[in-house]
Amino acid sequence: MTGLLGKKIGMTSVFDETGQVIPCTVIEAGPCFVTQIKTMDRDGYQAVQLGFAEVKDRRTSKPLQGHFAKANVKPKRLVREFDLANGAELQPGQEIRVDSVFTKGDVVSVIGTSKGRGFQGVVKRHHFGGGFRTHGQSDRERAPGSIGSSSYPSRVFKGMRMAGRMGGTQVTVRNLKVVGVVPDSNLLLVKGSVPGAINSFLEIRKDKPQ
Repeated sequence: MTGLLGKKIGMTSVFDETGQVIPCTVIEAGPCFVTQIKTMDRDGYQAVQLGFAEVKDRRTSKPLQGHFAKANVKPKRLVREFDLANGAELQPGQEIRVDSVFTKGDVVSVIGTSKGRGFQGVVKRHHFGGGFRTHGQSDRERAPGSIGSSSYPSRVFKGMRMAGRMGGTQVTVRNLKVVGVVPDSNLLLVKGSVPGAINSFLEIRKDKPQ
């Protein structure tokens, strides 16, 4: 297995062997269940489909209910595919726990959805400095200023940093070190912060060696 699905629990800190404090994120990684095996003969590539977090049948479409029933697992809220190594033997319905995938010292990438901030101005969204606070400009403190030229090119360039919707997008944080694994509680301790709010879903993928 190259990764697992999980849920962000929160942040804490631990001490390493030298007594240094390490800020880390606590992730409930699994247990995940195999919902489908992708093969070269049938699908053209090799992968394993994992499901995480049970959901009620009434919130699952009829086709998905049949898909999960075929794998003999209860409907899951989150489903993702992971690479499957040659010769790996997994069966639909098999349970995958955190200690069977990750060990202390692994380097992982964590994929999540950042916190949604709604419609924000340029000061918060792009860290603009704002206008002058004096000389009568009492209403320009957080304004973007001029966004285009005069007679040439007489238009606003594409990609101009302006106010707009902020957050709520997929973010990947790479090269995070696993500082601890708690098999009994399916917890994974990762050094540093990860995207998303508490209880948001995450993908934890092993980084390929350079």
